[in-house]
Amino acid sequence: MGLLTNIVERSEIKPGDHIYTYRTAFAYTNHGIFVGGSKVVHFNCVEASASASASSDAAAEETSDISSSCPTFPDCGFKLPNSGVVLSCLDCFLRNDSLHRFEYGVSSPVFLAKVRGGTCSTAVSDPPETVLHRAMYLLQKGFGNYIVFKNNCEDFALYCKTGLLTVDRLGVGSSGQTSSIVSAPLAALLSSPLKLLIPPVGVATVTTGMYFMNRYKTDFGVRKDVVKVAVEELAAKLGFGCRNERSIVECEASNSGTGR
Repeated sequence: MGLLTNIVERSEIKPGDHIYTYRTAFAYTNHGIFVGGSKVVHFNCVEASASASASSDAAAEETSDISSSCPTFPDCGFKLPNSGVVLSCLDCFLRNDSLHRFEYGVSSPVFLAKVRGGTCSTAVSDPPETVLHRAMYLLQKGFGNYIVFKNNCEDFALYCKTGLLTVDRLGVGSSGQTSSIVSAPLAALLSSPLKLLIPPVGVATVTTGMYFMNRYKTDFGVRKDVVKVAVEELAAKLGFGCRNERSIVECEASNSGTGR
């Protein structure tokens, strides 16, 4: 794998691999779990509503694409009602774009050397059979509501690979690409007081260093606010399957009232 790209050939991927492809001139990535048989399980928003499209145009674009019929696989686009977890064929998932494989268990220097987030993690992947079980289970049960900065397609794939979730589901999720978006302006902001003390080249160096370090701190393999959760316990413990964040609170209250 290179520092700029994790591109692979189709013959190189195996069931249980976390794969991704770039969209809209490399503006964002779509992530999923390859389950074999030229099929991918991935996560998108349930529908492109007016409120959803305002905050997640990328997810809305993905949703509209999988609603079209696939000429090769009749079950391509399969998903349960009110669920964003979808089974697609590899061709429809890639949409003629390049295929990349997400790396796990990378060293800290390798992680820091990556130019952009959403390509690797220092966290270690679970065995392929465990990954496949989580992906197929969530295809039947759902993965909650699609929220760009809290619960997106990369969060889904990361959970399938590691079984890890952030303790605070209302905070920023595990997605490396969203962490990059958050880290860039934060690094610039933190370095701004130094502009009067160091030359422009020094400011750029400090800002770049802060960007990479802030992105590193949000990686699953480094964060302390993560917990291992069995896939069968997601709905009961985290409110997955509830329709919105308000209903998540109501769902948790209901679960506590029934002794779960």
